[in-house]
Amino acid sequence: MRILLDESLPRHLAAEFPAHEVRTVQQMRWSSLKNSELLERASGRFDVMLTADQNLEHQQNLARFNIAVVVLVAMNNRIESLRPLVPSVEKLLKEIKAGTLRRVSA
Repeated sequence: MRILLDESLPRHLAAEFPAHEVRTVQQMRWSSLKNSELLERASGRFDVMLTADQNLEHQQNLARFNIAVVVLVAMNNRIESLRPLVPSVEKLLKEIKAGTLRRVSA
């Protein structure tokens, strides 16, 4: 699966998904993009975007994009807080559909 890590997440989180092709927003040189443009560019190039942006679903009509979004909800955005969410994300990746948003929390 092709996963895009939003800039709200630590880049080291990519290593937690070794079975997937993971790129960061920074690697794609999309750091300065607003959410709508970011989703537009990522749509079709990536299957899922992982983010910590809990307001994204209220700001965008995700059904118009060919990408799924997973919001990671943790105490903070440090890798130590996010790592326990990885097994749940892995399960979710098997069933999530483009144009939808799902939350994963501890």
